[in-house]
Amino acid sequence: MKFAHLGDCHLGGWRQPELKQLNFQSFKFVIDRCIRERVDFILITGDLFDSAYPPIEILKDAFNEFRKLKEAKIPVFLIAGSHDYSASGKSFLDVLEKAGFCKNINQFEERAGIKILEPTLYGNVAIYGYPGKKSGLEVDDLENIKLQDAPGMFKILMLHTAIRDAVGSLPIKAVDEKKLPKVDYLAMSHLHINYNKEGRVYSGPTFPNNLQELEELGAGSFYIFDSGKSFREEIKLKEIRVVRMEIKNALFATEEIISRLRTEHLRDKIVLLRLSGILEKGKLSDIDFQKIELFLKEERAFVFLRSTSNLHLPELELRLDLTSSEQVETQIIRSFEEKHANKLNVLIPDLLNVLQVEKLDDEKTAIFEERMMSETKKVLQI
Repeated sequence: MKFAHLGDCHLGGWRQPELKQLNFQSFKFVIDRCIRERVDFILITGDLFDSAYPPIEILKDAFNEFRKLKEAKIPVFLIAGSHDYSASGKSFLDVLEKAGFCKNINQFEERAGIKILEPTLYGNVAIYGYPGKKSGLEVDDLENIKLQDAPGMFKILMLHTAIRDAVGSLPIKAVDEKKLPKVDYLAMSHLHINYNKEGRVYSGPTFPNNLQELEELGAGSFYIFDSGKSFREEIKLKEIRVVRMEIKNALFATEEIISRLRTEHLRDKIVLLRLSGILEKGKLSDIDFQKIELFLKEERAFVFLRSTSNLHLPELELRLDLTSSEQVETQIIRSFEEKHANKLNVLIPDLLNVLQVEKLDDEKTAIFEERMMSETKKVLQI
């Protein structure tokens, strides 16, 4: 028996067009590999898409890949993850299933508060699954599940969650793996890590999902289970080059950064520039990132990413005269206005209110951003 296990694909998740396409190409790489390896079936353990309602172009491309699997007669069994899960019970995973491209194996009945998972049978394999939910809401359910018996069959349980052994002492809501039913292979995703222990396997993302993962993971991954053993397969379509620099003078930083980049081999690489330090002269806006990006385009870098979260201005002494904690924001705004007089300061409270708007359940990131931009424009009257 040979099968593939993947998850956390997050198709459509990157904002940069180059990385959005590379993310999909990584998924395509897995599909092509599965066809070449002639696997018996494929498990997708959640977060196939980055949202329950992905962009239409992502759907079209995904359908083409699933069509290739159907033509190769390789069945796909999947569950929803915390990103493509919908509280309404409706998502585009249903569209894939109705098109005959996959089987959602989330099947159970509830008896006296216990969820009895029903198997999907394929040859001598019994496959069980339970979806991930937003905010780890599946954790409490999973410590109260049982499996409908399937005597003599190879048992697979598919989950999209965190288990305690994998997160260790981190304050993350997680399932005690000792309370889960015993199976031959526990196929998991949700934690973007390399973990394979006693038949419990996290597939890892097929492509890193953010800047930190690009740096830490360096590549995507999936697993192939063959003849009783599971093997991690790396997916590395582009090299990642991380350039770290400490900056003190923002006025000369642009040329310093370009000078440093000239010493690197950056052609066709993902370039991640991490800046840190305390700016003794100038401010962040004095760094010409457009000029840096233009230089990298001339060097034929694949894409340019930057992180300035560890680059700070010197801490200013701020004395607050407060009678309650509720006055902190007001006092900070007042102190700022006294030191930086500007006619636009009257807009600060309204802009802060806009920034406190929260993303709604099942709301696409693009729609959320458009809503925030619209509210911001109203405040600025533009």
